[in-house]
Amino acid sequence: MKQPNDVFNDFQARMSELFKNSPAKDVERNVKAMLSQGFSRLDLVTREEFDTQTQVLVRTRARLEELERRVAELEQKLPVTQTP
Repeated sequence: MKQPNDVFNDFQARMSELFKNSPAKDVERNVKAMLSQGFSRLDLVTREEFDTQTQVLVRTRARLEELERRVAELEQKLPVTQTP
């Protein structure tokens, strides 16, 4: 699967090739600016950033489960007190 930047770069290269040495250079510049602005609004992340955050989440979940287990053990060791 292509990254959004790869798609944009591929599209940009094709547009550049199509409009090379033509009066349509302004159109290319405007299309490039429009696409850049559109992609920036999408709030995209790279695959590397996504994979890194996935690994962080997996480690965090494992740590949370371990802490929950330890809290449950400590709660069982507490003496039972009656409240009036």
